[in-house]
Amino acid sequence: MEENKALFEEAKKALEFAYAPYSHFTVGAALLSASGKIYHGCNIENASYGATCCAERTAIYKAVSQGEREFLKIAVVAGDSSTASPCGICRQVLWEFMPQGEVILEMGQGELAVYKVKELLPLGFELAKDNT
Repeated sequence: MEENKALFEEAKKALEFAYAPYSHFTVGAALLSASGKIYHGCNIENASYGATCCAERTAIYKAVSQGEREFLKIAVVAGDSSTASPCGICRQVLWEFMPQGEVILEMGQGELAVYKVKELLPLGFELAKDNT
C-alpha cells in the first residue's frame, strides 16, 4: 500500500497551513481525485465555531471548486499523531462525493488503517432520485 503511505505523507504537508488557535488540534488532509490530482486541505477554525471548516471538507471543496467531482481516497492526519477520524459532517460530504471511496487514518505509531466511506457512514443521505 505504498500509494496510501504516499497520500498520507501528502496529508502531513497540509498540517503546516492549519489554523487552530482555539483547539490547538491541527489536521491535514490529502484527497486523491479520479484524474490523479492531489488536493490538500487543513482545518481552519473561527471564533464563531460553526464557521470552522475541517481539513477533509477544505480539500473536497477546493477540488470541487476547481472542477473535480470524482475522488478515490483521502488521507487524514492529526498534528499530535492521534487518530483524526472524520466528523459526522465530513463523513456526509465524503459520502456525497466519494461513497465508494476510502479513508486512510493513522492509528498510532505510523500504522495506517483504511476504511470505506460507507463503513464510516453506513446510512448517509443520497441525492433524491426523480421518480417521475
